[in-house]
Amino acid sequence: MEYVRLGKTNLVVSRLCFGGLTVGPLQANMDIEEGAKVIAAAFDMGVNFIDTAKLYKTYPYIKRAMEISKNKNIVISSKSYDYTYEGMKESVLEALEELGVKKVGIFSLHEQESRLTLKGHSEALRYLIDAKKMGIIDAVGVSTHAVEVVEAAVDMDEIDVIHPIINIKGLGIIDGTIDDMLKAVEKANKCGKGIYSMKPLGGGNLMSKSMECFKFVLDNPNIHSVAVGMQSLEEVYTNISIFEGKNPDEDVLLRLKNRNRKLHIDYWCIGCGECERACKNKAIKVVEGKAKVDKDKCVLCGYCSAYCPQFCIKIV
Repeated sequence: MEYVRLGKTNLVVSRLCFGGLTVGPLQANMDIEEGAKVIAAAFDMGVNFIDTAKLYKTYPYIKRAMEISKNKNIVISSKSYDYTYEGMKESVLEALEELGVKKVGIFSLHEQESRLTLKGHSEALRYLIDAKKMGIIDAVGVSTHAVEVVEAAVDMDEIDVIHPIINIKGLGIIDGTIDDMLKAVEKANKCGKGIYSMKPLGGGNLMSKSMECFKFVLDNPNIHSVAVGMQSLEEVYTNISIFEGKNPDEDVLLRLKNRNRKLHIDYWCIGCGECERACKNKAIKVVEGKAKVDKDKCVLCGYCSAYCPQFCIKIV
């Protein structure tokens, strides 16, 4: 496994970052012990970097994985939507307590959409700066699906790490093309920002071209690490092989390519619109009293299910 320093931070991380969303309640909803074993397997094979968030509710999985893994040098990146000083403080302290750690590697403003939202989160950012000074986080970050936010973060000295969506088709980018995003990321890297990208397979929508998709991000010198969601030992072994420059098992790769996932909305949807309001990609809308999914826009993040009061949305 190759390791790289994240920008100007002191964090040295594996090129493969474990995307912690997929094992939790918003996606596979695995049993904690089962999910922890998948994460721990990645840790034991050299992955030392994991991405999570307050929204994902996967802290118990990661805590358990660290307990059973032989690898104790794990860099955790988490994030929160909180926009107040006290709210972000509560989120960081919650992460420390639930993870059972004294420090988190990166804590970020979650899914920022524009310069305006960054400004609206200034108090939360102020707490993260203070938390870094206190030594309970190593770096301050921002996650985003927007080119504008990457460009804005370039000029913000307080932002150490950027977590943008990058895939070969540009799926999920809300304000530009993949070329626009790559130009912004190149500028950010040159300014010393740590870059770890998300959704190289477009939430699973590009699975049929997985090798081409991974090559696209791994060959980019401006991307230090890539967060990849994994739900099984097969996925862990296959992805680690790819990131180590080895040829994955063809039979396993074929099975994974043929695995089709989709956003499923159960019949008891009442059409309240909470999912539509929450979706940054405008991939879900209420039509004739029921939520409907635009498969071309959906990146299968599962975030909408966290906002559904009827618990009728899931990824299957």
